Amino acid sequence: MNEHELREARQSCELIMDRVGSVFVGNRLLLRKLLAAALANGHVLFEDYPGLGKTLLAKVFAKAIGSDTRRVQFTPDLLPSDIVGVNVWRQNVGSFEMVRGPVFTNVLLADEINRAPPRAQSALLEAMEERQVTIDGTTLPLEPPFVVLATQNPIEQEGTYPLPEAQLDRFLLKLSTGYPANNDGEMDILRRRVQWQKDDPTDDIEPAVDSVRFLELQRYVENDIYIDEAIMDYITQMVRLSREHPRVAVGVSPRGSLALLRISRSIALIHGRDYVVPDDVKMVVADALSHRVILTIEDTLEGVRGQEIIDEVLQQVPAPADVGGKAG
Repeated sequence: MNEHELREARQSCELIMDRVGSVFVGNRLLLRKLLAAALANGHVLFEDYPGLGKTLLAKVFAKAIGSDTRRVQFTPDLLPSDIVGVNVWRQNVGSFEMVRGPVFTNVLLADEINRAPPRAQSALLEAMEERQVTIDGTTLPLEPPFVVLATQNPIEQEGTYPLPEAQLDRFLLKLSTGYPANNDGEMDILRRRVQWQKDDPTDDIEPAVDSVRFLELQRYVENDIYIDEAIMDYITQMVRLSREHPRVAVGVSPRGSLALLRISRSIALIHGRDYVVPDDVKMVVADALSHRVILTIEDTLEGVRGQEIIDEVLQQVPAPADVGGKAG
């Protein structure tokens, strides 16, 4: 990857974030993390209270990267076949016809995913991990890019089901949109609503890149971003400490280690570098690992959060010094 390609890649990333930011009022860092997760070919779970723009952000992002998008509203009566599809008997032709579900898209918006029971939630497991689905014994691949952007309300809310641990582990990042930081942010939301003259302006958004370019950016992340052995050791130490923490029943899995490696490479590309530095890892470590930590029952009842554990681990492991680009 030469300097020209690196510069153009950074410009493409900035353009995507600018396009999303033209509609979504929020922290630029949140947009950077969302883009990094998608560039790393990962899925994102947004958890926050209703009305904070989670769905809007997911829809705008899908438009900005020039990809097809479909939406599933998760409800208590949702069936797995409503997501992946089903074989339907067509009497007029005397045979079954496969009707593909909304999972056959590039960006799947799984809205309020924890409003559906675990059986429906688990329908996404194969798609998220293996980029394929199986319908009545027939396995069908999903076209790249394939990214799940899921939203959920806090599990303390009535009518929600906790996501299975296996599914939580398949989300590269867990993010929160949060409330506007100040009065100016709140006013900006109102001004834009008056300007749009409608609640959902996503139909009017022009893509910042097309799907071919986005796939090229994903290949850069996978193949051209160097990560030093010292950085990998830094990641390994934090993951191992999470497993040894006295408040943790189950620590971060190897999938979590890989997630942190992948997302740190994406952050490097967004910043215009072809190598990872410790700050890239620090920026996303809590978002990548907190939801993978299962606390002891006692600490869960006391209200301890996974992020507190990861914050402690981050303080205990010294960051490697003098880590730069690839030697030679």
